[in-house]
Amino acid sequence: MKPLCPYFGKCGGCELQHIEYPIQLENKKKTLQRAINFENIEVFSGYDYFYRNRLDVLFHKKGIGLRRKDRPGEIINIERCVICTEKVNSIITDMQKFFTENDTRTFRSAIIRASDFDNAVFFNLDHLRLKGAINKIGEFNAKNIVVNTGNSVFPLKGNIFVREKLNKKSFYYYSGGFFQNNTKMAEKMIQYSRKILEKYDTKDAQLIDLYGGVGTFGISNADLFKKITVVENSRESVACAKMNNRKIEAIALDASKIKRLKLLPKLFMITDPPRSGMDQKTINTIKELKPEVIIYISCNPRQLEKDIKKFSKYKIESAALFDLFPQTNHIEAVVELKINCA
Repeated sequence: MKPLCPYFGKCGGCELQHIEYPIQLENKKKTLQRAINFENIEVFSGYDYFYRNRLDVLFHKKGIGLRRKDRPGEIINIERCVICTEKVNSIITDMQKFFTENDTRTFRSAIIRASDFDNAVFFNLDHLRLKGAINKIGEFNAKNIVVNTGNSVFPLKGNIFVREKLNKKSFYYYSGGFFQNNTKMAEKMIQYSRKILEKYDTKDAQLIDLYGGVGTFGISNADLFKKITVVENSRESVACAKMNNRKIEAIALDASKIKRLKLLPKLFMITDPPRSGMDQKTINTIKELKPEVIIYISCNPRQLEKDIKKFSKYKIESAALFDLFPQTNHIEAVVELKINCA
């Protein structure tokens, strides 16, 4: 199969463009089946190209680029990225035209974000050449421009936050922070998780949204529970969660310390840890709290395999694969774990 991207094999971003998309999905499904020893995996997919709403780019003497896979340490100049949305590609085009070789000596990198409502560019600058760089950036055509000098982060134009809508609910997130990079698939994950929770009696229960980011999962299920608590160690994300829904509880706290919270007797949990998974202290704490159901969201099947084995009193009720990252080896899984009361 001929790759769509002219940089394929050189750029380090995609690995699978030479493989037909249905085969990519089948291979990912088998990987997840092996990891969790569970056969009945639902598979959810969307656009196989032009889906990504974020791109991290590097400045170099030729303009805007990405790290080379075939020549480590070098940067390949790009005109567009075929896994990014057209809005992101439009910003790439504007940046290539706007910034000169002299500018790129001052700038280090940038994060491009483009939602259905907003766009933003988060610039990382060399603090030794700030004045001229900031003047130049201020003239660039983007709705929100945020500057990171190494010593401070501030909005130069517009807002430090970006607005996105998931399943008709608005969410603000920090332009330099984490948010799901595939909007349509994020919506499907939220819908799937809600269907799981709707099976249970939750009206007097508390939902802990662990590693909750800006509260997307907790807020999307707020009407099902007596109390929602979003736990996240990023203070910027916690501030966004509070903006996104004033009625929920959002706390900046390490996941291993959730016993400090005021908890209701009846608990449910959604946990969405980083690729490294949950540390043993956090797992021990969760096992001690005994939530009736744990929805484990993972972007790392190998770590998911290790973590699930530690929850010996839980059994897998359902599992699904969400292909948030077509053309790459990355996998996103949602696993429903129910406590075994027998």
